[in-house]
Amino acid sequence: MRPVLFHIGPVAIYSFGLMMALAFLTANWLFARQARRQGWSERFVSNVTLLALLGGIAGAKLFHLLEYPELFLRDPLGAIFSGEGLTFHGGLIVAAIAIAGYAKRQRVQFFALADTLAPALMIAYGIGRIGCQLAGDGDYGTPSKLPWAMSYPNGTVPTLSHINIELRNKYVEMYPGEPVPYDIKVHPTPVYETLASLLIFTVLYRLQRRGGYPQGWLFGLYLVLAGLERFLVEFIRLNPLYWGLSQAQWVSLAMIVAGSIILWYRRARPAVASNAQ
Repeated sequence: MRPVLFHIGPVAIYSFGLMMALAFLTANWLFARQARRQGWSERFVSNVTLLALLGGIAGAKLFHLLEYPELFLRDPLGAIFSGEGLTFHGGLIVAAIAIAGYAKRQRVQFFALADTLAPALMIAYGIGRIGCQLAGDGDYGTPSKLPWAMSYPNGTVPTLSHINIELRNKYVEMYPGEPVPYDIKVHPTPVYETLASLLIFTVLYRLQRRGGYPQGWLFGLYLVLAGLERFLVEFIRLNPLYWGLSQAQWVSLAMIVAGSIILWYRRARPAVASNAQ
């Protein structure tokens, strides 16, 4: 893995940061293109983009610190301003609240805006997971002996057994009596999530182009599919558990329930016409 891709003079270009920037730019391009078809102003689009960026970063950091409070207690300022430790679902929740409030003030229907954003959110998540894969930042899964299992010896959270004690203990738990490898191979869950995200994005994007669905239905489908994907992959990741599930799984369950409710209650609404050109 390559946490640092290259240097421009003394400046290091980090793979995670570069992929996050690419994710944001890609999502913004998709959203802006669809927003123009809706007839929304450039100012409205720019403000939504800014709220998504600021709310996403703040929420992602907040939820990560709630999951790992010891990081904040150990070094409050360092934990807050560090570029590491971002939780996607936290960013999604805080950004959604901010954008919903702004849309209401601008008299733009929330579900119309949410449907427009749904495919962009999904592709951004998938690209962001490429950054996790390149950085080896600990988003990988549990030990595995599958043919495609990978190790991250040079990652920001390496899979070296003498450094990563949590991973070492998990290996001993899963394979009792076996010698622990120097470098433990694990499920490459960022790859799993990138592939799943691309598949879900394709479904959402094609539905968006085709039209014919009730307003809000596409966003509801996004919540269900994105929540289901994350809920399942968490079973093979190392995260703290709360009442048997990780924080991400509880949030994912909330997404699935909310998405299902939206799909149910919006099913009888007037269909959205296709915006394909």
